[in-house]
Amino acid sequence: MAKNKFHDGPGPSQRQLRVGEVIRRTLSEVLARGDIHDPELNRLSITVGEVRTSPDLKIATAYVLPLGGKGQEDVLQLLARNKGELRRAIGKKTGLKFTPDLRFQIDETFDRMDDTRRIFEQDAVRRDIED
Repeated sequence: MAKNKFHDGPGPSQRQLRVGEVIRRTLSEVLARGDIHDPELNRLSITVGEVRTSPDLKIATAYVLPLGGKGQEDVLQLLARNKGELRRAIGKKTGLKFTPDLRFQIDETFDRMDDTRRIFEQDAVRRDIED
């Protein structure tokens, strides 16, 4: 395979980041408006923290979290069950030539932020930071 001369590094390309952000905003909008024909999914408030796309843009992994963090497995099942309708809605609203296959995972960023905050509040760490 030819090497991409515009991207050298282990991180995502600008195109991946741009497409991921477009999908994230559109997915958030679709879920907030309740555009899906599943009443169970529409009654939930779901945060879409990030969408990462594969290098070929064929797979998009959405990192989601239900409001309050409760019922995470149920949310993943509901999203997976409505994946086709979500994909169609994203395809219509974004205007992408090909709409990627959607995958859903729980967003653990908020948990990691709480852990980091707890670590910084420890006396030993504060002493190290202030020195």
